Amino acid sequence: MQIFRCLTILCLALTIIPASAQILYSNGPANGNVAAWQINDGKIIGDSLSCCRYNGDGPNGGSATVAGFDFYVWAFPGDTPLTVDWSITSGENGGIILGSGTADLTSSFVSSNNFGYDIDKETASGLDVTISVGSAPFYWLNLQNATTQQGNPLYWDENNGVGCMPKPGCPSMASSNEVGTIPSESFDIFGPAGNGTTPEPGSVVLFGSGMLVLAEAWRRKLKS
Repeated sequence: MQIFRCLTILCLALTIIPASAQILYSNGPANGNVAAWQINDGKIIGDSLSCCRYNGDGPNGGSATVAGFDFYVWAFPGDTPLTVDWSITSGENGGIILGSGTADLTSSFVSSNNFGYDIDKETASGLDVTISVGSAPFYWLNLQNATTQQGNPLYWDENNGVGCMPKPGCPSMASSNEVGTIPSESFDIFGPAGNGTTPEPGSVVLFGSGMLVLAEAWRRKLKS
């Protein structure tokens, strides 16, 4: 009976596991102590990205949906990033605009660096941009016009693509509208929840139901 109860609890728990977002491209985590590039006061920073993590097998048959991105910034101590203007384009500093807008940022403090700045992780969600898998090897994520609660400059962390995936396409190429080619920055591009390796809730429910049936059969066998 105790085994049956444990299996029941396990199956019910599995049915409420949330689906996670699929990382389509990552240029690696924050460095935080090398350099950073301003993304407000008229300054535009663009980083290239390739799609996708799964070697050309897009979740939508040759295409992938970008649902959001996160990136790391250097912020003045105690200041909070609020918004950033973004675009995803087919070329460096231009080309076809696949999507653009102003994103509200969800900010998460990571650490303070040796220059006295706060290192924050910023997340922008709610995007709906379709990009091709394989046919166009590179797109560009461009950030500008960032705002903060106190009106201070905001800087995109430079990490040179350490920890980048997938290859080819790593590390990201990057450019500034003022100085041209620069080292690349820390960011991730992600798809909708459920497009990654985490099982869909319906699949988990089916699995849980099957486990319950097996558990009930086992219980009856033990009683007979």
